Amino acid sequence: MSEPDIRPYRLAVPDQAVADLRERLRRTRWPDDYVDHDWDFGTDQTYLKALCAYWADGYDWRARETKLNAWPHFTTSIDGHQIHFIHVKSTSSKAQPLLVTHGWPGSFVEMLKIIPMLTEPQRFGGDANDAFDVVVPSLPGFGLSGRPMQAGTNPRVIAGLFAKLMQRLGHRTFCAQGGDFGASVTVWLARDHGDKLTGFHLNMMPSSLRPAPEALAAKPPSDAEKKLLADGADFMEREGGYSHIQRTKPQTLGFGLNDSPAGLASWIVEKFRSWSDCDGNVESVFSRDELLDNISLYWFTQTITSSVRLYRESARMPLKIDAGERIAPPLGFARFPKELVRPPREWPERFFNLVHWTDMPRGGHFAAMEQPELLAEDIRKFFRPLRG
Repeated sequence: MSEPDIRPYRLAVPDQAVADLRERLRRTRWPDDYVDHDWDFGTDQTYLKALCAYWADGYDWRARETKLNAWPHFTTSIDGHQIHFIHVKSTSSKAQPLLVTHGWPGSFVEMLKIIPMLTEPQRFGGDANDAFDVVVPSLPGFGLSGRPMQAGTNPRVIAGLFAKLMQRLGHRTFCAQGGDFGASVTVWLARDHGDKLTGFHLNMMPSSLRPAPEALAAKPPSDAEKKLLADGADFMEREGGYSHIQRTKPQTLGFGLNDSPAGLASWIVEKFRSWSDCDGNVESVFSRDELLDNISLYWFTQTITSSVRLYRESARMPLKIDAGERIAPPLGFARFPKELVRPPREWPERFFNLVHWTDMPRGGHFAAMEQPELLAEDIRKFFRPLRG
């Protein structure tokens, strides 16, 4: 591996960009609102105004940038894609390589709490023998990775890029974990590059995962599986407006979100509130600084449009499992109670070699950020018997 293959990276947002953000926030043109409106029509304006006022005049980007730069960041070019990743090595000689992939509207920021729990578990009441060397890439089009300028970069392609990334880092085989789009990428890894995976762990089942019609005919869905499909349809009816526009007209949406920081914050924070186990109070789970670290990353890198294009790309390459097909690497699954849709155990058993299942006591869609201890413990437990 030659020196230019992998390069250290440091986040450095120009002063002018920080000043421009603050000026835009102060000049936000707010829409009217129903007097009795809370969050039922969308983002609550009272909350958003307070968040944006803090973003403009209280949030210290330079301090947060310094904190983010304390992590070991790198970039590399693979098949024409500029890939950013954090790579944290354990002090344990028994550490296994682990690829952790985020989703939307998250970023590598979503995974920061969980990294030390995986690299140095003994510091958190765990066993040093369960340690991992952790690699957290930014999805193409997200944050510090490059923005694809041509169509075709879907979760299957990304899985291939990440498999090459792990090989470039010297890992012939590795472990993998993901939720949201990270789950889709991880399933594609297991399907297309299963010989490279020790096993894989998910905290969400990809919504596009479907058996072929003949497979359903051969084994009709159980009552629990029928409920899963009905719950998915209900979710799309109640909450799926974002998904429909992002998988059909992402570019139209992007013009507004890329130009208005208040609009961007509204679009993202509403998901963190709706999809987390927070009982309606988003800041009971995430601090304002944590929320704004993630939102600021989208803003300063201008990647909200390229990130939502992944919905369109994913719709063009759905996860259809052929009749009789089974994905071989061992799967561990953690089912969180406030996840968007919760599959019954028989659903992943249709497709995967499911060897580990945990019903979590609390937590939602952003598991690594909401309940890092629970998720880290489950990852360690699942991979423990798979270690060489």
